[in-house]
Amino acid sequence: MRVGLPPGVAGRWFKPEPFFFEKLARGLIDVGIWIVAGLGAYVLRFDFAVPSDQHAAVVGTVAAFVCTKLVATLVFQLHRQNWVKVSFRDARAIGVAMASAGAAAWLLVVALPVANVPPSVPLIDALLATMGMLVVRSGARWLDDRSRMRFTTTRRFRNVLIVGAGEAGATLVREMQRHPETGMRAVAFVDDDPAKIGRTISRVPVVGGLKQLPAALAHGSVDEILIAIPSADGRQLRSVVDRIRAANGDVPYRTMPSLHDLLSGTVTVSRIREVGIEDLLRRPPVKLDTDSILGYLQGKTVMVTGAGGSIGSELVRQICRFGPKRLILFGHGENSIYQLERELDRHWPEVPYSSVIGAVQNVVRLEYLFRTMRPDVVFHAAAHKHVPLMELNPEEAVFNNVVGSRSLVDLSLKYEVSHFVNISTDKAVNPTSVMGASKRLVELVVANAARLASPGQVFVSVRFGNVLGSRGSAIPLFKQQIKDGGPVTVTHPDMVRYFMTIPEASKLVLQASALGRNGETYILDMGEPVRVLDLVRDLIRLSGFDPDVDIAIEFTGVRPGEKMVEELMTEQEKDGTTEHEKIFVARSIAIDPDALDATIRSLVDAAMRSDGVEIRRLLGTGGPAPAVVLADGGDRDPGESSDDRRERVLLN
Repeated sequence: MRVGLPPGVAGRWFKPEPFFFEKLARGLIDVGIWIVAGLGAYVLRFDFAVPSDQHAAVVGTVAAFVCTKLVATLVFQLHRQNWVKVSFRDARAIGVAMASAGAAAWLLVVALPVANVPPSVPLIDALLATMGMLVVRSGARWLDDRSRMRFTTTRRFRNVLIVGAGEAGATLVREMQRHPETGMRAVAFVDDDPAKIGRTISRVPVVGGLKQLPAALAHGSVDEILIAIPSADGRQLRSVVDRIRAANGDVPYRTMPSLHDLLSGTVTVSRIREVGIEDLLRRPPVKLDTDSILGYLQGKTVMVTGAGGSIGSELVRQICRFGPKRLILFGHGENSIYQLERELDRHWPEVPYSSVIGAVQNVVRLEYLFRTMRPDVVFHAAAHKHVPLMELNPEEAVFNNVVGSRSLVDLSLKYEVSHFVNISTDKAVNPTSVMGASKRLVELVVANAARLASPGQVFVSVRFGNVLGSRGSAIPLFKQQIKDGGPVTVTHPDMVRYFMTIPEASKLVLQASALGRNGETYILDMGEPVRVLDLVRDLIRLSGFDPDVDIAIEFTGVRPGEKMVEELMTEQEKDGTTEHEKIFVARSIAIDPDALDATIRSLVDAAMRSDGVEIRRLLGTGGPAPAVVLADGGDRDPGESSDDRRERVLLN
C-alpha cells in the first residue's frame, strides 16, 4: 500500500514559488551583510583591536544580532521588496526595521550582562546593517537601469522640453529617466517662477521662463514639448500654446493628465496625451457644496429621465456619490441604459437601481411609475435637442419636449416630489428655433408648477450652453472630418457659442437643485463665448496639421433655426445672483397660466395634424416677432380675447 500525502498537497507545500531561488539568494546576501555588520561593530567599538576576552562572545553575539534582524525583516516584510525598484519608502522601512532589531539587541545586552558585550555594539551593528542593505539595493537598482539603458542605446532619443518645473514636471522627468525604453529624454525646463530658474531637477536645468522659449527652441535640438501644468485653466493653457506656436510652430506639443491623476500616483509617461480641445476650454472646476446636496439626495429615491444620454448618465454617476436609496434609470434607448447598468454594477454595486425603458410622452406609463416607485427627486434630462432636425420635425419637439415634460411636471406635483430639476439650454433664450422655443416653453411650465407646488416642493430649471463630448455636439464631427482628411465644415466664420464639459454641467444641476429656491432658473457662469472657427483651427493644429493648408475649412451657411450668437439670459432676467460663485439666477417673469395651457393645447392639436406652420406660429418662431409672456408682472387687458392673449403669451 502506498503511503504519502494526498494528491495536490505535496505540490502545494513543496513546490517553490516563482523567483524562489532569487529570493533565497537575496536573503543570503542580507544575512551576509548582517554578519559583516556585527563583526564590524566589534571592530569599530574597540578601534580595530578586539580584546582577547571578547573573542568567545563575538560568535554568539553576532548570531543573536542576526536572529533579531531576521525577525524584524519578517515583521516589516523587507523580504518582499523589489531591489531594482527600491524607493525612499523602502529605505524608510529598512531603517525602521533595523532600528527595531538594534533596540531589541540592546535590551538583550543590557538584560544579560554576563555576555560582557558593550551596549554600544548593537547600536553600531544596526547602523552598519542599514547602510549595507541600502548600498546593496541602490546598487541593484543602478545596475538594472544601466542594463536597460544598454538595450536602448541603438534607438534615437527624442529631446523633450518641459513647460512647468513643478511636481508634475519633476515626476515626468523621473519617469523618463526610469524608463529609457520610451525613447524620451528631457533636456530642459522652462518655468516662470524666478526661484526655479537656474536650478536643476534630476540633473535637468531650468533654463528660464516662457519668454526664453524661442531661445530654447532656436538651436533645433528639441523634438517635442510637454506641457506639465495640469492645474492650468483654459486661458493659461491657451497662452502657453500660443507662445509655443509663435516660437516654433513645427515642434509638436502634448500635455500632462490632471493633477488628481498625478497625486494619486497613476501618472506615467504612457499617460501623456495630445492637447485636446477640452484642455483649451477648461476652467477652474465647479466646486460642490456637498453637505447641501447630501441633504436632499441621501436615502432618497431619485429618478433621472434620459438616463442613458450624456448629461443623464453623468448625473447618475454624480448622484451615486451621495448614497441614494434607489435610482430610477428612465430612458428610451435600451442599449444606453444597458451600458449604464453595467457601469453601475462595476463601480457602485451598493446603489440599488431600477431600469425603465419608456417615453416621457406616455403618461399612462409615467403614472404607473410614479404610483409604484414613488420618486422623491426627479432630474429631467430627456429631450430632443438637435436644432436642424427639430426644424424638420416640429411635431416631435412638441410631443417629446413639451407634452412629455408637462406630464412629468404634473405627476411630480401630484405625487409630491420634493425636488424637480429641468435641464434646459441657452437656445431657450430669445429662441429662433423650434427646439429652443419648446425648451423655453418647458421652463415656463416648470415655473408655473412652482406656483402650484406644496410647501417643501422645489421646481427649478438649469440652463447651460453647448456640452463638449455630448451626443450631437460638433467636436466629435470635427475630429472625424480631420481624421478623414477634411474638409471641416463650419456654418459661419462668426458663429459664437458657450462651451462647458459634461461633469461641469452635471455638477451645476446638482448644486442648483440644492439651492432650493422654488421656481427659479439657474445659469452657469461659463466665461467668455468662443468662436467656433477658432475651435476648429485649434483642433486642426492639435491634430498635427495646418488649417487651410493640410486641412481645408468650408463654410456651409447658417442652418435653419440657428443663431449666430447664443445668449444665457434675456435683458429682463439679468443681474440675479446666488451664494454660489459660478451660478446665476434668472429673474422671474410673470406667466399667464390660462394662456400657457391654451397654447399647449393648441400646440398638441397642431402637432397631431403635423401642421408645422401653426406650431411655429404658436411658438413664436414663424412670424416677424415672437410672442411674449406678461412682462414686468403686468396684468392682462380685461377686454383682450383668449385667442389674442394666447398669441401674445409665451416666450421672451
